Amino acid sequence: MKLAKTALIVIQLLVMVNAFGGGIYGMLGAPAVPASWLDGSPFHSYFVPGLFLFAVIGGGMLVATAAWVRKSARAPWISLMMGAVVMLWIVVQVAIIGWTSPLQPISFVAGAAVAALAGIILRRERRAQVAPVA
Repeated sequence: MKLAKTALIVIQLLVMVNAFGGGIYGMLGAPAVPASWLDGSPFHSYFVPGLFLFAVIGGGMLVATAAWVRKSARAPWISLMMGAVVMLWIVVQVAIIGWTSPLQPISFVAGAAVAALAGIILRRERRAQVAPVA
C-alpha cells in the first residue's frame, strides 16, 4: 500500500504544479492561446477558467496532498474527489474548446489515476478493518 500512496502523492503534486502554472498563465490572459477558442463559451477571457484551475484544481490537490502528509483518515476520500474533479474539468474543457493540447488527455489520465489509486487504498483499508483477527 505504501507504493500506491507514494504514487498517488507524486501524481497529485504533478497535477497541482501544472494547475498552479496553468492557472496563473490563464489569469494573466494566456497570451499565446487563441481567444477564439472561447467563442460560444460563457467566458470572454481566460481569467475565470485560470482562476478555477488555480484555486479548485491546484488548491484541491494541495489539500489532498496535505491530508496524506498529515495522515488524515479523509485523505483517500479527498483524493478520490479530486481525481473526479480533474476528469470533469477536462471533459468540460474539451466540450468548450475541443481537443487542443496533449495535456488534456494526460491530465484526464492523471485524474483517473488519482481516483483509481484512492479507490484501491480505500478498498484495502476496508478489507483490513473487516478481516478477522487471528
